[in-house]
Amino acid sequence: MDFADLLKQRRMVRHYDPEPVPRETLERIVRTVRRAPSGGFSQGQRLIVVTEADTRARIAQLLHQDEWVAQGREPWLAVAPAHIVVCTREGDYHDRYNEPDKLAVTGGVELEWPAPFWFVDAGAALMLLLLAAIDEGLAAGVYGVTVPEMPAFKELLGIPDEIWVVAGVTIGRPRPDPNASRVSSRMSQLRRPIEEVVRWERW
Repeated sequence: MDFADLLKQRRMVRHYDPEPVPRETLERIVRTVRRAPSGGFSQGQRLIVVTEADTRARIAQLLHQDEWVAQGREPWLAVAPAHIVVCTREGDYHDRYNEPDKLAVTGGVELEWPAPFWFVDAGAALMLLLLAAIDEGLAAGVYGVTVPEMPAFKELLGIPDEIWVVAGVTIGRPRPDPNASRVSSRMSQLRRPIEEVVRWERW
């Protein structure tokens, strides 16, 4: 698929056909993160693929899907046939930047991070998942795990303490969502003009 066409199809989908996504399709999608950028090639990105119905239902319950449905929206998290939880291990970045080749550049001390690149790289991996899903003829959506629910979410999926959960990505075949326009920020907020987003040479 042409990249421009791929971008035109990228949107958040929150209503899916419950039909399972083939394992081989999901394997192709998750393999794309190995091509994601990574500061110092630290490779801190981690993924958890969730397809079991009981686990998806527990995620939906934990993240209050019942409230979503009570507001007149279509069910989402329990119905989406696949979740890919995007995580990152911050320690991989500190480990990498304390290796001799990096310390030689920074005078023997770990660099002062201008931004937490473990999150930057996780975001890049997340975007690859979204685009790879579309390339497979599927759709995807992104959900966050709020701070109060995080301990239970990590316990549910057996996520170690040192791993950050960045976001979840739902993947499946899209179904019509009659309420999508009503609840989508894309429909209530104007897209910023390119002149406001992009500046040339300096601010």
